[in-house]
Amino acid sequence: MRAFHWLRAVRSTPSAFDPLQTADRADAAFEARWRPAMKRRVLIVLVFIGVWVVGIEARLVQLQVIDHDDLTAKARRYQELVIHPEALRGDVLDRHGNLLAYSVEADSIAADPSKVVDPAGTVASLCAALGDCTRQERKDLVDRLSGDGQYTSIRRSRAVSPEQVERIEALKLPGIVLPTDTRRYYPGGQLAAHVLGFVDIDNHGQQGIELSYDKVISGEDGLAFVQVDAKRQRLDSRVERPPVPGATLELTLDSYLQHIAERELEAGVRENEARAGTAVIMDPYTGGILAMANYPTFNPNAVAKSTADDRRNRAVQDVYEPGSTFKIVTASAALEEGIVKPDDMIDTTPGYIRIGSRKPIYDTHPHGVISFRDVIVKSSNVGAIKVGLRTGAERMSRYVRRFGFGQALDPEFLGQSRGIWNPQNLTDSALASVSMGYQISVTPLQMVTAASAVANGGLLMEPHVVGAIVRDGRREPVAPKVLRRVISPETAATLTSIMEGVVSPGGTAPAAALVRYQVAGKTGTAHKVVDGRYSASEYNASFVGFVPSRHPVLTILVVIDTPRAASYYAGSVAGPIFKHIAEAAMQQLGVPPSIDPVPPIMTSAEARPSRPLAVPASASALLPTLTSTGGPGLVPDVRGLGARDALRVLGRAGLTVRVRGSGRVVDQAPEAGAPLETGASILLDLGNAGDAASGAEAVQ
Repeated sequence: MRAFHWLRAVRSTPSAFDPLQTADRADAAFEARWRPAMKRRVLIVLVFIGVWVVGIEARLVQLQVIDHDDLTAKARRYQELVIHPEALRGDVLDRHGNLLAYSVEADSIAADPSKVVDPAGTVASLCAALGDCTRQERKDLVDRLSGDGQYTSIRRSRAVSPEQVERIEALKLPGIVLPTDTRRYYPGGQLAAHVLGFVDIDNHGQQGIELSYDKVISGEDGLAFVQVDAKRQRLDSRVERPPVPGATLELTLDSYLQHIAERELEAGVRENEARAGTAVIMDPYTGGILAMANYPTFNPNAVAKSTADDRRNRAVQDVYEPGSTFKIVTASAALEEGIVKPDDMIDTTPGYIRIGSRKPIYDTHPHGVISFRDVIVKSSNVGAIKVGLRTGAERMSRYVRRFGFGQALDPEFLGQSRGIWNPQNLTDSALASVSMGYQISVTPLQMVTAASAVANGGLLMEPHVVGAIVRDGRREPVAPKVLRRVISPETAATLTSIMEGVVSPGGTAPAAALVRYQVAGKTGTAHKVVDGRYSASEYNASFVGFVPSRHPVLTILVVIDTPRAASYYAGSVAGPIFKHIAEAAMQQLGVPPSIDPVPPIMTSAEARPSRPLAVPASASALLPTLTSTGGPGLVPDVRGLGARDALRVLGRAGLTVRVRGSGRVVDQAPEAGAPLETGASILLDLGNAGDAASGAEAVQ
């Protein structure tokens, strides 16, 4: 009961237990001072928190929005390697499919700077193994290996030998890797070096076909990603785009003819102690270049060992005054315009001619009154000048342009010369010089193209060296292109008969004559310009001709720069080189002789009408084979040959041979003269020729 009253008392008097008595409570003035201060402090804290939150949000926006791409790329650089697999450069083939240039896999030297521990020491070890580092290369390598890049190339495969790679591999240097890339290889060495050109360390074309068709044969590099961990170890890889190989080029070159031209040209230059030389073989009906040789030459597998002079393609880059070979143009203009006929007489006495106030122009010796035919055959300067003056400047200029002089004829050769031809103000003195091949400079390619126009009946063909492009499994042939008609077929035939006399005993180049083939050609011996004046001791000796003259297969030009041996005249310098090239080429191509051809043995009309039965085995090398420069090949006639000779001829023609019987060939299927298909099969029946010819009334 007493407790109840106590609780009731406490409840009625709470101040008894209140530690802060009413008298001790803060007054209104204290409250007014305390609360604003607290509010300011709380506000400051809230503002600080707000700024902190905004800063974090801004930073997040910067990282996730503004710098997103840069940071992603940086992360990829550390987590993912980007690799561009190199495309395989396309092959280059000759007209028979022989490899002239192809790419092979080879080791190169590269580095991952992030793994290189001691850049200076690594470079010292590298250069000791390489053995050929320059001071500047050492400095550059130290700088590159000290950076934070992922990958840097040190030496491409073209600039490092297998021995150097082996020495570096044995060192096992941290960060040094030996990736595989492609290296261009030319199996023929110096063969057709000026036509093919070469590539640089990065496999980019630098000269010749390698340069002009670089985009076609270089292909397209691929794209791949490699995932790596923090230690740069490979985790996964993904090929985004595979490399696309380059296209294959099929050239018009014939490797065998190219070898012949290079061999004979080098021998001729050395024999005549000349400075240099050029030889070009062309198909007159298509303009296809079958061989283009220069000496001195170089090996595209070892470009560093050659000089700029060695690498210059003289056939398209050098110009020279052609001398009397240019009388082909003078004669074409005069004959085509009806200025003169072959048998018109020209008075060349007294062996020289004066034009205005210039010095007299001499012949090699006085010729007297001679026919226009002999003006060309004997190469009379006086006669050519008189005919040129009759023709006139306007008409001569027109024919010079028609024949392609002063123009870049072949777009495949970058950097080719147009020659030097200025038809403005063509005075009588200048016209006299042009008529005999001076005051105009030409390239060897222009000269052989002009001669081919006479050989094929008057059409100027665009010279070309690429016969087809093979890409994506499709072969795209390059069709021959006729630039224009320059002379009529009648004029071409007349000029051909005149040019045949040049290689006769009374002409200027009997040394160029062939035993089994009629040749039409023209010599040219021209003074060289040295220090702005015509030299009295330095000459260009040249010969251009086509063979066989009446049904040409080849046009061949030989130019010898500065012969210093016994003679400098073209007939005795360039003529024999032409002969050696032409003889070997005709034999290689298997062209039947045009002089005293081997008569076929015929059966009687009753037994086998109008069909040859046999050809002596000694003539087997003269039979047609696969190679044909004027159109599709024909099946050779091997009847009458022994089995061995027949197999050799047909094998050269690319035919698969089946033999039945023994003895000599008495029949063949398909017949001789049928269109030739490479790889086709031919059946030979062997036996005794007398059995097959039984009943023959006579041998014709």
